[in-house]
Amino acid sequence: MSKSLRRVQSALEAAGLAARIRETDDSARTAQGAAAAVGCAVDQIAKSVIFRGEESGHVVLFLTAGGNRVDPAKATGVAGQRLDKADAELIRAETGFAIGGVAPVGHLRRIEAWLDPRLLDFDLVWAAAGTPRHVFAIAPADLLRITGAKAADFTA
Repeated sequence: MSKSLRRVQSALEAAGLAARIRETDDSARTAQGAAAAVGCAVDQIAKSVIFRGEESGHVVLFLTAGGNRVDPAKATGVAGQRLDKADAELIRAETGFAIGGVAPVGHLRRIEAWLDPRLLDFDLVWAAAGTPRHVFAIAPADLLRITGAKAADFTA
């Protein structure tokens, strides 16, 4: 088991959740592929979209339903600071994950996060588990609780 996958599993267990991690094939690199791999609707995929806050210099996380896109202007308003593209080095330094496998939990440092309200329409959503080939199932209310995310309108 990779260090990244183990960190996600540990974070879920520390939060009192049974880690239901599933290995997929390479098709799970996209929301559509992940949805097909686990047999759910595309909007049940919780994408981790990362930006760099210009004032803070740190990454911020937007957990977005698979079929939605982050609106940069709305996200800037929600974050309270201008947002820029986060490079792979900063993402790995602050989350501990490589692009394509950024999990919503198990980060190396506390990360400010927001959640797309669309995800709350489901009993269960799926998120990356620290690698591009692993995902885990979680109730959206638990995802909010363990990430400290705030539900907000930031999608196009």
